[in-house]
Amino acid sequence: MINIRSPREIEQLRLSSKILIETFHLIDKLIKPGIDTLILDREINRFIRSKGAKPAFNGYRGFPASVCISIDDEVVHGIPSKRKLAPGQIVGIDIGVEFQGYFSDAAKTYIIGEVSAKTQRLIEVTEQALHLGIRQAIAGNRLSDISHAIQEHVEAAGFSVVRDLVGHGIGRELHEEPQIPNYGKSNHGPRLKEGMVLAIEPMVNMGDYTVRTQNDKWTVRTSDGLPSAHFEHTVVVKNNAAEILTLGR
Repeated sequence: MINIRSPREIEQLRLSSKILIETFHLIDKLIKPGIDTLILDREINRFIRSKGAKPAFNGYRGFPASVCISIDDEVVHGIPSKRKLAPGQIVGIDIGVEFQGYFSDAAKTYIIGEVSAKTQRLIEVTEQALHLGIRQAIAGNRLSDISHAIQEHVEAAGFSVVRDLVGHGIGRELHEEPQIPNYGKSNHGPRLKEGMVLAIEPMVNMGDYTVRTQNDKWTVRTSDGLPSAHFEHTVVVKNNAAEILTLGR
């Protein structure tokens, strides 16, 4: 079942999302060459808790940190450690916030120093694909219209969408129905209705779409070792245009 959220619930989700936006503003100031990802994790945890909220990933299904930090060929679910960020890397940061029982979720890929033109293009295309998917999150469309818009844009640019991982519904739980693949034919799946809340998150590889999970049972990497980018927003389905709750992150 896909939940329809009331105006009061959506307001609660806005409050959760506001904390998440502020957390990304903190990251914008902290992220730089030489910082290790464990420090980022610690500062993010501290900031979220200072707002009376909780880092939603901390302990979720056993995840051992407050934030997922994925570098270069790591697609998602990278575990913070004493690794120091270095120029030429791209870093995906994925954060969830729980505030008063309501969840928000967003991700952004950062560039450390300078990267190749192709890597820069990968990041641009991934973020563009996210917003093209969001444009389809309007009442009356089908769920797969989001998926198709993402895949079409990514593949036209010469990249590939990860097929083993999906976006999801969100609200009173971090992961709710429906699952939202980033590929597929249009005009399939459930009809979207006003008040549905979705976490749309294209994960885009420079090379092949296949991935593998490391021995830590969390970190997902590209099979060919080429870079991957990840962007995500929490959005509310509306009649004319989706409301992006995490806009500004």
